Amino acid sequence: DITERKEAEAELERMAQDLRLLIDTANAPIFGIDKDGNVNEWNNKAAEITKYTQESVMGRNLVDDFIRQEYKTAVRRALANGLRGEETSNFEFPLFTRDQERVDILLNCTTRRDASGQIVGVVGVGQDITERKQAEAELERVATDLRTLIDTANAPIFGIDKYGLVNEWNNMARDITEYSKEEVMGRNLVEEFITGKYRKSVKRVLDNALRGQVTTNFEFPLFTKHHARVDVLLNATTRRDVQGNIVGVVGVGQDITERKKAELELERVAKDLRTLINTANAPIFGIDKDGLVNEWNNKSAEITKFSQAEVMGKNLVD
Repeated sequence: DITERKEAEAELERMAQDLRLLIDTANAPIFGIDKDGNVNEWNNKAAEITKYTQESVMGRNLVDDFIRQEYKTAVRRALANGLRGEETSNFEFPLFTRDQERVDILLNCTTRRDASGQIVGVVGVGQDITERKQAEAELERVATDLRTLIDTANAPIFGIDKYGLVNEWNNMARDITEYSKEEVMGRNLVEEFITGKYRKSVKRVLDNALRGQVTTNFEFPLFTKHHARVDVLLNATTRRDVQGNIVGVVGVGQDITERKKAELELERVAKDLRTLINTANAPIFGIDKDGLVNEWNNKSAEITKFSQAEVMGKNLVD
């Protein structure tokens, strides 16, 4: 009675058909080679990606006929490992289509055995990562452009991590402070580069940014390696990782040292002018466009006997 054997054979045949259907319709390129490296498996996705039909590749040597010269050694090694029973996972290599377009593949190579356990070939299950690689290349280009922009910006730019340690220091920050990038990276910005008088206010701004609160137009002084004062107008912005977690702060500054000096000089000139007017040995008065008194020096008060307080804001003529 061979009924059970026939039933088992039918079940095996059904499973084989299911496996064939699964391989052929899988949404991943699947190929196989025999122990001589010749193609004996090539599913629909592999045909779609490479534009080589199953009929055009079956029986041909995978490495010799379909892998570019510069990648032959690495791919041959991965397949040879599979033929020795050593499986390879997440192996990246490029396939080139019939039209010579590059397709990047992430491959898992698995040893294929017959019913007696003898190695008869390798099956490779791939993933088309071409778009991902292109996106990675674009991200790398953007990152490189951003790094160049930061390094060459005509403004001091620095960054700290969530512990307050410097992790960004561009060329202008170096030029202004006279501290090189190598000298400051990994050191505490507030404790080591801000003078005691301003540490508390600078730390407050940075702590706020580490809580997600952006600060704009914050003025504080930096002191150079040689103790010269540099006045900086700072915007402190929260820095986040790709998941949105706060990882630090980036500060974009503006060197306003010359502007502050000019403002102080203007203030000094204004004080000198005020002293000159008030102590002049001649009566000096002023009115605004409505005729109201807005200037009345000491000599005017002495001559008229009207104090400055009595006349300011009153109409001079009326």
